[in-house]
Amino acid sequence: MQIPVSELIVKYMEHLGIEYIFGMPGAHILPVYDSLYDSNIRAILAKHEQGASFMAGGYARASGKIGACITTAGPGATNLVTGIANAYADKQPLLVITGETSTHIFGKGGLQESSGEGGSIDQDTLFKGITKYNKIVERTDYLANVLNRASNILLSPNSGPVLLSFPYNVQKELVDDSLLEHIKAERRNSSISAKAQQLNDFLEHLQQAKKPVIIAGYGCIQSGAQNAVAELSELMHIPVTTSLKGKGIISEDSPYSLGSLGVTSYSNAYQYIREQSDLLIFLGSGFNERTSYLWDKELMDNKRIVQIDIDEEQLEKVFKADLAIYADIKDVISDVLLRIKAGGEIRDKSLDTAAALKTLEEDNETESNAGEFQSRFPLIELFFSRLEKQFPENIQIFDDNIIFAQNFFNVSSRNRYYPNSGISSLGQAIPAAIGARFIEHKPTFAILGDGGFQMCCMEIMTAVNYDLPLNIVMFNNATMGLIRKNQSQQYNQRYINCDFVNPDYEALAKSFSINYRLVKEAADLDPLFARTHFTDAINLIEIIIDKNTFPNYISKR
Repeated sequence: MQIPVSELIVKYMEHLGIEYIFGMPGAHILPVYDSLYDSNIRAILAKHEQGASFMAGGYARASGKIGACITTAGPGATNLVTGIANAYADKQPLLVITGETSTHIFGKGGLQESSGEGGSIDQDTLFKGITKYNKIVERTDYLANVLNRASNILLSPNSGPVLLSFPYNVQKELVDDSLLEHIKAERRNSSISAKAQQLNDFLEHLQQAKKPVIIAGYGCIQSGAQNAVAELSELMHIPVTTSLKGKGIISEDSPYSLGSLGVTSYSNAYQYIREQSDLLIFLGSGFNERTSYLWDKELMDNKRIVQIDIDEEQLEKVFKADLAIYADIKDVISDVLLRIKAGGEIRDKSLDTAAALKTLEEDNETESNAGEFQSRFPLIELFFSRLEKQFPENIQIFDDNIIFAQNFFNVSSRNRYYPNSGISSLGQAIPAAIGARFIEHKPTFAILGDGGFQMCCMEIMTAVNYDLPLNIVMFNNATMGLIRKNQSQQYNQRYINCDFVNPDYEALAKSFSINYRLVKEAADLDPLFARTHFTDAINLIEIIIDKNTFPNYISKR
């Protein structure tokens, strides 16, 4: 049957299992929007295209499915850039659909033209560095090839954003809907098996090590390896530290949890690795700047290294491994567990681990550093302690701020924590949480500072429009905290463009028709947790902190 390309695009998205698409309409994309009218895909109207791209990213992170966003040509597309770049850095499957002027006016100066002809914006070049594939589809004779290539990327283990732009006249052309029969719609098998010799080598490294430690990254979550990692840790008495994105891979109240590793962390993980461990087992961790303490060589010296990752580009990217295994993490750990249970030849490491952890506890240096941090932010520590007790499971947190939750909130394996990763875009927490809330009907928190809040607060109305319960926790210190910290400590307190005047947030919340809570002291926490409906309302929680109180962590900025 002959159908318009606009309808085929929508059927293609249905073919991929897309349920929601976030965006804003414009004249050049209205044919696709009109086809969405009769679709099962729910079109969600954001307040800004950047918010739409963050929502699609949040949806993808929470669901593991393909996120989708849509907008018109010109400024509609360019406003997506930051959210797409964030998804690219995080390897999120994101399908981006944009409109374009009709091909017959390419190069003539059409309104919002992005063809790159005649001095117009070159959208292809603009998005080339932040997408796995982007294409202006000027003809229909190769449409099947374009859609197949898009599907292969979106459904691959190492995915990323795909942008397809359709000129207005092409959207109206007719094509045969049987074209979709030849388009892939199932995820490629991500199970790349380790070789038998590699598994034997891994077991040998475990056998020889006295004090191994697991460094677990987001790849464990993508692989679904959390339970396997926790079982290996408990069976072999191996301490586990995580990257920031891997926080919660094993419950952080586990006796084997060292917390998260990184420059913004006050956990004991760095000290344990540097002073105690003799084998580092990297599982799906890229060991980036934050995690590695700016690639501190002391963490790696005189240690053997095993690295397992499904992304071949991550293997030995920043260090030489004694054993690098290109395979699915869950499969490798599951195979190793079977071999251990069957053979029973791996030496019991419980005494070595217990002695090392005891030594760590007795070392006052790290404890004093953590204590100093806690003494500077007692109200925030108390807030997260109460939050942890109130919600030991079944919540999701999107966090722009990072340092407070990283150190004060113990994430259980039954909760999900999404830090501001990717390119660390301030202002993503609220729209990302909204996107996730469409797929996960559980208490959802967006945590951010007042600077980041003002970058995205208009998206609160998206939550209001769609009646989505959401808890927004905003730390108010009337400054861009990291910038003020650096200008205080590195630039002789020469403050410029960091301080600002805040609006009346209670009045702002009232204008949004949402609930407002103010926390200025510990006594405010009892009524907050007793009276706030965290599961079925939209709440703005303002927590006041001192602009001149800074955490001491490493920063190059």
